[in-house]
Amino acid sequence: MLSFSQRFSKRSFDIVISTIALSITWWIIAIAYAIASLETKSNGFFIQTRVGRNGKPFSLIKIKTMRPLKNHSTTITTSKDPRITRFGAFFRQYKIDELPQLLHVLLGNMSLVGPRPDVSGYADKLNGEDALILTLRPGITGPATLKYKHEEELLAAQMEPKQYNDDIIWPDKICINRKYLDEWSFWGDIHYLWRTLKS
Repeated sequence: MLSFSQRFSKRSFDIVISTIALSITWWIIAIAYAIASLETKSNGFFIQTRVGRNGKPFSLIKIKTMRPLKNHSTTITTSKDPRITRFGAFFRQYKIDELPQLLHVLLGNMSLVGPRPDVSGYADKLNGEDALILTLRPGITGPATLKYKHEEELLAAQMEPKQYNDDIIWPDKICINRKYLDEWSFWGDIHYLWRTLKS
């Protein structure tokens, strides 16, 4: 677990950077929201319950990039998912759909860097020392996110995407996030943010 001083420095950094980032990108979020609303003929924000710090659920907000289709209810998304809209594919490619999460960072539901916020059935099922991951706020980016930045393409190449995620990707993410927690440093977070911006 992070010490008080580590948590303080991480949270302070989150507040400063998310405030600056929102002041710069608010108009992009507004335009993306309007496009998503028109394209999906619904609320342009995608709102879904995710598992947050200490296992507490929160309502994650992203730009909507998919429209509902019958017989497509899985939470595992591949790059070939027929639900993805034309502009949605663009938003996903350039991570524009992730920008509203900066508000979650400012409010304290998320951090700039940390494990990705998962749907129920994954992070909330962690036990033993693996459950220590939940002491962290979920992040917009992080070492696991960077390693699997092409996760949708990887899953699209599998015969059974959900099984591959559950058996291969998810256990690996647990190991990566445990290492991130054990070795956390302020400059490590700077490094992950820089790699994210470059990728």
